[in-house]
Amino acid sequence: MDRWTEIELFVQVAETGSMSRAAEALNLSNAAASRHLSSLEDRLAARLVERNTRRLFLTDTGQEFYNRAKSILAELKDAESTVNASTLNPTGMLRISASLSFSMHHVAPLLREYTQRYPNVTVHLEAANRYMDIIDNNIDVAIRTREYEPDSNITIRRLGETRRILAASPRYLARHGFPKTLEDLHQHHLLIYLHANHPDELRFTREGQTTTLSVKGLLESNDGQILRAAALDGMGILVQPTYILYDDIVAGRLVPVLDAWELPRLTINLAYPSRKHLSAKVRTFIDFIAEHFAKMNYEKKWTSRFGV
Repeated sequence: MDRWTEIELFVQVAETGSMSRAAEALNLSNAAASRHLSSLEDRLAARLVERNTRRLFLTDTGQEFYNRAKSILAELKDAESTVNASTLNPTGMLRISASLSFSMHHVAPLLREYTQRYPNVTVHLEAANRYMDIIDNNIDVAIRTREYEPDSNITIRRLGETRRILAASPRYLARHGFPKTLEDLHQHHLLIYLHANHPDELRFTREGQTTTLSVKGLLESNDGQILRAAALDGMGILVQPTYILYDDIVAGRLVPVLDAWELPRLTINLAYPSRKHLSAKVRTFIDFIAEHFAKMNYEKKWTSRFGV
């Protein structure tokens, strides 16, 4: 840091022809300025400035050093300006990772507004139903339904919580009837999500009572949208987070089943590499989606019971 101060001071001395004016420009005392200049000359083992009682002037070596030092300082200021601009004004590629269902329902619909607000950002949305390594895959922001990250270099910001529910189409329920007890589910066609924790069992809780039910699916898939499409087609009862099914239930396309029972909830988080200074593209997207979730009151919607 002192080296840069020495060079800045020398350039100011060369341009103003005055030690005191150079010191004032850098908010230094005259004594400190004199020490910096002497230190620079000692380090370079060269006389850069000649001093007499009336003025200062550059030696030939000083003039050559000034020409180079001025150019270096200009490039440094340009570099700082570029970094500051990218910090304040979002630019570049923003790489987002989320499940296919979350990408379809809650990321893709926001991208038009986000890119209109920040037109210098381009978006790469990686839809994957697995947790990609954020660092290795150069992901800027991942949206995940787990409460912690095993990597301490990853920062977590909570977006909200969601219930997981059972639901089926009115056509399926008209044909097969509503299950009235958990045991009745054994008589129904179930649509099972393979990436759930313990997909072969469902752990239900109600009024302090917990029941674990072993299940087998008529259809099993690693993608929630396949199961949703099958449920809408009347194929069976699916188990999915409310953030996927909420609009279908409000519209009557799907009907909650055994909604008095509670399945383990999911926490929806933003995960991103821990940095002291976030780039503007990452910071603005994190704030943008968090503000949208709060405005839409999603957590309240997704954790409420439907009363069926």
